[in-house]
Amino acid sequence: MTEPVRPEDVRISDADRNAVAERLRAAHAAGFIDLGEYEERVTEVWRTKTRGGLTHVTRDLPAARKAPRRDGAVFAASPGGITMKVLGLIWLCLTALSVSVWGVVAAFSDLDQPWFLWIAAPPASVLLVLYLSGIGRPRRHR
Repeated sequence: MTEPVRPEDVRISDADRNAVAERLRAAHAAGFIDLGEYEERVTEVWRTKTRGGLTHVTRDLPAARKAPRRDGAVFAASPGGITMKVLGLIWLCLTALSVSVWGVVAAFSDLDQPWFLWIAAPPASVLLVLYLSGIGRPRRHR
């Protein structure tokens, strides 16, 4: 019967090593370790084979902090916000093209009805309803 492997004895991948090397780089940039110590630790990271070895390299460093989410003024930094931004830009481009074509046609003919509204208004109303329902909006901190 085989004994279970302790968590600190589990082998690590290059992705794990890269993550720890990035954490060491951030610790060096923040002034927690100097350049010489940074080089020694990164060398040790690439030599180690287990999770325990990685823990040993970073044991005296403060816990890694999550970067704060940087929401924009109009759209959130979430997938919904990015989707709304892309859809809004597509709508804006199509509307600008429609208005330009309408302007040229209206300038050289007696057709003066704003038909571009038939192209711009329906998608604009859908985007507005989605945005007002909360999709893609940044959260306001109170």
